[in-house]
Amino acid sequence: MQTRVAVMGIIVEQGGDTEHLNAVLHEYARFIIGRMGIPYREKGISVISIAIDAPQDAISALAGKIGKLPGVGVKTAYSNTVFESND
Repeated sequence: MQTRVAVMGIIVEQGGDTEHLNAVLHEYARFIIGRMGIPYREKGISVISIAIDAPQDAISALAGKIGKLPGVGVKTAYSNTVFESND
């Protein structure tokens, strides 16, 4: 199986659907390398970054599910290198 490393930048606006966001991230936990969340209280948003190593279709599916959540935006940056996984 081929995988790529990517970074997802997620912005959760005040009132955003954090419960479903966490459920979606849990669904893809096996691919997530690391996660950092920063509440920006002065602006009423949260900034989350996710490092992920997964097949291209899994990364796209995760970004699509996150992007459909109300009050949540996502952008993804991909590595140029494709890796072979033993899984």
